[in-house]
Amino acid sequence: MDGVPVGVTQQLLGPAEIREIAGRLGVRPSKRLGQNFVTDPGTVRRIVALARLGPGDVVLEVGPGFGSLTLGLLAAAGRVIAVEVDPVLAAELPRTVAARAPDLAPRLAVVTADAARVTPAGLSAAARITNLPDPPPAAGDGPTVLAANLPYNVAVPVVLHLLAVLPSLQRGLVMVQAEVADRMTAPPGSRVYGVPSVKLAWYASARRAGPVPRSVFWPVPNVDSGLVAFTRRPPPDPEVPREDVFAVVDAAFAQRRKTLRAALARWAGGPDVAERILRGAGVDPGARGESLTVAEFTRIARQAGAVRRAQRPLPR
Repeated sequence: MDGVPVGVTQQLLGPAEIREIAGRLGVRPSKRLGQNFVTDPGTVRRIVALARLGPGDVVLEVGPGFGSLTLGLLAAAGRVIAVEVDPVLAAELPRTVAARAPDLAPRLAVVTADAARVTPAGLSAAARITNLPDPPPAAGDGPTVLAANLPYNVAVPVVLHLLAVLPSLQRGLVMVQAEVADRMTAPPGSRVYGVPSVKLAWYASARRAGPVPRSVFWPVPNVDSGLVAFTRRPPPDPEVPREDVFAVVDAAFAQRRKTLRAALARWAGGPDVAERILRGAGVDPGARGESLTVAEFTRIARQAGAVRRAQRPLPR
């Protein structure tokens, strides 16, 4: 089997196996949780190959479900920490891995939690649970790679939260709704460029990594899906707090058809102040937010901080 190290016994899940597990557990895919499970082994192999995993990688998998992707990730990475919000699926996942890939079972840790609220402490506690006689080099460190089939309604918040709280994450490959993938990877000036595009760009460079057909999911969704790959990079200006940059971004896109002078007026304390900040940052006050790079938003935030500090009264 492609991507599986020699000597590792592994059986990927197909549609029949997933339906058998679901029937035995009495589980029906939840619309509320956005559950669409991958049932195609070929898609799993493709995702694992695109993730470029090695034995030193600790993978954070969000929403493992029945374990389709988990089995593939375990074969290629040193360790997998799976975060599953459904307690029934979370409890079953170790049993599925033990049955279908017993050699890989010790590499898995499962955390029952909402990925949008997970904490580094919670993940670290799970990562320490291991029966490996010789853990891989990175097994004690934080997760290095994010791999996930993300529910469409929470994809962007989950990715941004994890990048914010887990500095060890260096890259990722996530499967999301095609429209969301477009927004996450859109360049300035694009029709779909917006808040998700800029905020993800603050953390990482992102690109589309290919389409995913509807037929590989159960149940079959009524939208197309796509893969987004990202690699972490330093922020445009490490001295400018992320929260300050994101406040500018939120204000600019709250009224995206307005000029920046108008859109940032409330955030800045008036249109004249907004114009002074924009000109000081080297940004045209008549431009719109959809034309700015993350570096330009960062310059605006930096200039706003300088203006506000200059307006403070001197201590007596």
